[in-house]
Amino acid sequence: MLRRDSFSYTVQARCSLADAAGLLADPARQQDLHPLIVRVRRVSPRRGARASYLITDRLAVGPLRLPVTYRADVLVDGPDEIVTVARQWPATTVRNRTRLRAEPDGVVRIDVEITLTAPVPLFGYAFRQARAAHLGLAARLGVALGGHPPESPPA
Repeated sequence: MLRRDSFSYTVQARCSLADAAGLLADPARQQDLHPLIVRVRRVSPRRGARASYLITDRLAVGPLRLPVTYRADVLVDGPDEIVTVARQWPATTVRNRTRLRAEPDGVVRIDVEITLTAPVPLFGYAFRQARAAHLGLAARLGVALGGHPPESPPA
C-alpha cells in the first residue's frame, strides 16, 4: 500500500529566467547545493524524458550514512516550467514541479511543489528526508541565484 503527500515552497532570486531554469533543470549543477547529493551521472534519457540522471544521495539511518542511488528524469525543461520525476526502489517516487515567473525589478519567482509517493512503512522517513533536503536546497538556491531564502507555505 502506497501513501502520497506534497509540500511546496517559493524562492525569489534576482537573476534571469534562463539562469534559474538552467540551474533547476540540471541536477549535476545542483550537486553542491543539495544537502544529500554526493554524485550525479547523466545517462541515456528514458523514453519521453528530456534528460536522465543517476543520482546518489547519502541518507542518515541512525548513526550510519548510507549511499542510495536512484534515477531522475527531466520530463519538462522549459523557460517557465520544469518537471522532474525521481524513482527509487521500493516503489518510491518524488515528483518535482517547478514554475518560474519573472516579476518586476529583475526578480524571478520560483514556486516548487514536491509530491512524494512511497510504501506506507517507509513513507514517514522518506517524506521527512525529502522535505528537509528540498528546503535545504531551496535556501541554497536563493543564495546561489542571488535571492532570498524560501518562504514557508501557508498553514
